[in-house]
Amino acid sequence: MKDETQDVTFQLHKEKLDITKERVETADVKVYKNTYQEVKQILVPVIHEELVVEKKGLTSAYSDVEVTRIPLSEERVEVTLHPTVLNNISVDTQQVEEVIKVSDTLKEEKLHIDTIGDINVEVVDSPTDV
Repeated sequence: MKDETQDVTFQLHKEKLDITKERVETADVKVYKNTYQEVKQILVPVIHEELVVEKKGLTSAYSDVEVTRIPLSEERVEVTLHPTVLNNISVDTQQVEEVIKVSDTLKEEKLHIDTIGDINVEVVDSPTDV
């Protein structure tokens, strides 16, 4: 009787996680300022000075009063606009690092041998890539 052995080879597979990152634009931002106009009305009291000459009649028949006004000086309103700084606003980008949890289910194959009867099965492990 001839002793025959038959070698059977199985390839066992195991999944590994391969994580890559890709930069994608999530927003388009335009920063600008607008100028708005507003009409302001302010009441400003002004003074003027005038010379008043009154001419009165000497008799009761001429009781009329004649008044002559001569302007001497007046206040004139001058409006000057002064730009003032409301705020200093800085606009910049900033990179913020955060850690996110990534999970997935990995599959791994394992060899199982079921035997019936009186048989000796020898399993030789080969080194696997980690």
